Amino acid sequence: MTTANLAKSFRVGLVQMCSGRDVARNLRDAAALIREAASGGAGYVQTPEVTNLMELDRERLFAVAEPESANAGLRQLADLAKELSIWLHVGSMVIKASDAKLANRAYLISPKGEVTARYDKIHMFDVDLPNGEVYRESANYEPGTKAVVADLPWGGIGFSICYDLRFPYLYRALAHAGASFLAVPAAFTRLTGEAHWVTLLRARAIEAQCFVFAAAQGGLHEHGRETFGHSLVVSPWGQVLAEGGVHPSVIFADVDLAMIADVRSRVPSLRHDRKFDVVHADGKAAEVAS
Repeated sequence: MTTANLAKSFRVGLVQMCSGRDVARNLRDAAALIREAASGGAGYVQTPEVTNLMELDRERLFAVAEPESANAGLRQLADLAKELSIWLHVGSMVIKASDAKLANRAYLISPKGEVTARYDKIHMFDVDLPNGEVYRESANYEPGTKAVVADLPWGGIGFSICYDLRFPYLYRALAHAGASFLAVPAAFTRLTGEAHWVTLLRARAIEAQCFVFAAAQGGLHEHGRETFGHSLVVSPWGQVLAEGGVHPSVIFADVDLAMIADVRSRVPSLRHDRKFDVVHADGKAAEVAS
């Protein structure tokens, strides 16, 4: 066990952005806010979903998206993490996975500037909203197939991205796999964010008995989409420890590691999970999504 593992707390910095169509500008904005987070004492810094590019048009997306192996933005962020000696969690980047599909991919970068974990968003946001907005994430992005828990000096962190938030079994599985912290970088729409964002994040924290770190996009973006913002840090007891507004900013929270064991001892629900079958009243087996 390292000295860092013996720490009783650490500071989280969540970067809230309003990313647009200009990748270089988005990366400059992200870098400035990451520096602000580091100067404020954050050892772990998280940026929101699609940090490098907020775009819906397929032609524009594929014109500027780069593969991971040649991604200048990822190299810049890795160099910045090394310079600042922080754990940098890039909430996600638009990555060219093939000629036909992109990946909505998160990266965890160590203070040595090394990528230690990757996660591709599993659940695709395909929806027709009441206000007339239409989203077909699956038209451009290849969904991930693996949930990921990675090691931080203070404990395991489970990955997710935005729409994943609506699938509670993912977070329960991450907690059982050793996560003490759950990451939910996002670009929630204003409409759904106003209705559900805080409630869902608190619920995931309570259910999984983990800290939740959720850096968000916020504001009116160049392509016309409006996102909710309100980046959040939530405790395993469901308390909101820090909350952002709508505009680009950094929010901070000090994470008391003792709270995880305390909450899990007071309500030991993670130890009480049981396997069961779901059946119809007539005795026939029901189909249940896993």
